[in-house]
Amino acid sequence: MNPQREAFTLLLGLAAPAFTQPSYAIFRELISAWVLCPARHTVTALIRIADPGGRRAHDAYHRFVRAGAWSMAMLWASIAKHMAGVVCRNDAVLYLDVDDTLLHKSGRKVAGAANFRDPIRSRAGRLVYALGLNVVVLTLRIRPPWGGEPLGCPINVRLFHKGGPTHNELAAEMLEEVAAWLPEARFVLSGDGAYAALAAVGLPRTQVVSRMRRNAAVYEPAPPRVPGQRGRPRKKGQRLPSLSRLAAQATWERVSLELRGKKATRLLYARPVLWYRMCPTRQVLLVIVRDPERREEDDYFFTTDLSASPAWVAETYAGRWCIEDTFRNTKQFLGGEDPSAGRPGDPNGRRPCRFGPTLRCGPGTSPSWGPTNPGRTFPGTPPSAPPRSQTPLRACAEPSGAHGFSRPPNRRCSWQKSPTPSSTFLPGQRRKESTATGFRAKLRKSTSKNPR
Repeated sequence: MNPQREAFTLLLGLAAPAFTQPSYAIFRELISAWVLCPARHTVTALIRIADPGGRRAHDAYHRFVRAGAWSMAMLWASIAKHMAGVVCRNDAVLYLDVDDTLLHKSGRKVAGAANFRDPIRSRAGRLVYALGLNVVVLTLRIRPPWGGEPLGCPINVRLFHKGGPTHNELAAEMLEEVAAWLPEARFVLSGDGAYAALAAVGLPRTQVVSRMRRNAAVYEPAPPRVPGQRGRPRKKGQRLPSLSRLAAQATWERVSLELRGKKATRLLYARPVLWYRMCPTRQVLLVIVRDPERREEDDYFFTTDLSASPAWVAETYAGRWCIEDTFRNTKQFLGGEDPSAGRPGDPNGRRPCRFGPTLRCGPGTSPSWGPTNPGRTFPGTPPSAPPRSQTPLRACAEPSGAHGFSRPPNRRCSWQKSPTPSSTFLPGQRRKESTATGFRAKLRKSTSKNPR
């Protein structure tokens, strides 16, 4: 048996508790087709690969995504428990990363879509907004056995709605779920400055590492109350200088760090402070990181663990970049932005967009498991196939070809309509025809109101 196919089958078997027996069979076919699909990852495109012979009615696959008998929470729980027990080897402390990303979607009927700031195209003096789905993702940081930069495996996802729970509330909700799934583990949560407010939430068995604002106002802890003193107890002590002045007055410690799999030398300074605006009830450990050659600006990090070493804080926050790699791989190599995402109840509901982050922990991360960039076609193009191939592709298909699976025949399914004459026009002809039709409609409307 092909070892790659056997490993992929075992990986899918971990998700079996989240499904019934019929729905699990459809899940295996859709996920296998997702990995091998060279075109847009829509349900219709996956059916052409998973079931070219039409063994099932096509609406069975659409119904599975929209209203199937399966649980997304149980699916994430299965992945989290397996990764914590096998990959992390039941470590007492698990490192988690949280961030949000924008999945670009277009159309008037996209459930949960809105205009959000596009972090890729936006610049310091120019904000760019794009229509899409804003998802908050919680990943488990994994140290690969070959060394180098850590990997991020998604273990929970939430969709952000404007007017609903904030990003920090969704992140806290996800971490509480993970803490319930893994009751014996302790966590270290890393996030950028947008998630610094999680330090004051009181997450279960969790220490937070994040970035501090450059203009943050920090204070000494509140002095002890003097006997006989009037008034309410003080909540904060004397205000400290700004972070830049603290860095100018600091006594630096030269340390060799491992940042994203590479060795680097940095100057470190740490002291406990009270960041009253963000975390008014407890002190945090401020860590200032400086490049000895002054090629980079100073970084200001903090952690809720006052006993942590400054080097550990700098290395932990630098490892947060693995979640950014996860977003890139999901969008560029796994088609995370491809699925149609209509309103709940439509055949192409919004659940397919979550298959992309789920597959990040699977074999799709390796070029030998799915189509790479040279094999990918532009969105909307049909999948390529060898001529006169009649071999149906399933999760248990016999391996053949470069990817270990045979490709389906390139033919139109029975429910797909043949192209209409209007769809064969060139873009210029279609634009010209629509313009002429609109002009004639306006002319009829104007002549009806003002007859000659």
